[in-house]
Amino acid sequence: MKIALREAEIARESGEIPVGAVVVSQNQVIARGHNQTELLKDVTAHAEMIAVTAATNGLQNKYLNDCTLYVTLEPCPMCAGALAWAQLGKLVYGASDEKRGYSRHEPSLLHPKTVIVSGIMEFECGELLRQFFRERRQ
Repeated sequence: MKIALREAEIARESGEIPVGAVVVSQNQVIARGHNQTELLKDVTAHAEMIAVTAATNGLQNKYLNDCTLYVTLEPCPMCAGALAWAQLGKLVYGASDEKRGYSRHEPSLLHPKTVIVSGIMEFECGELLRQFFRERRQ
């Protein structure tokens, strides 16, 4: 999760909402991503989507059933849908997303075999987002 937090910091430094993600396979980071919706002018350029695309390209396989995705914020329904299609093995996220998180809208959206772990470094992940939005509102 610390690597995902570093990715979130990169997003923040670029003026993006600070969300970061990494994909791990066999105890090795195989892909990373951070939000790039502003840079790419693409509403689908979420950290998870970028990391999943990089991972599937690197593995030359559309399935990530032996992989773990670490992400600083609970995925939105769009990202959760992509994770379901990729048959992600394990999802680990930091802060819950009370407004736009997949579990608020469709808790069964992920693949039925995906293991879910939430609240890892929850304070640190959430605080980065809170600081970002506090600064934006000033």
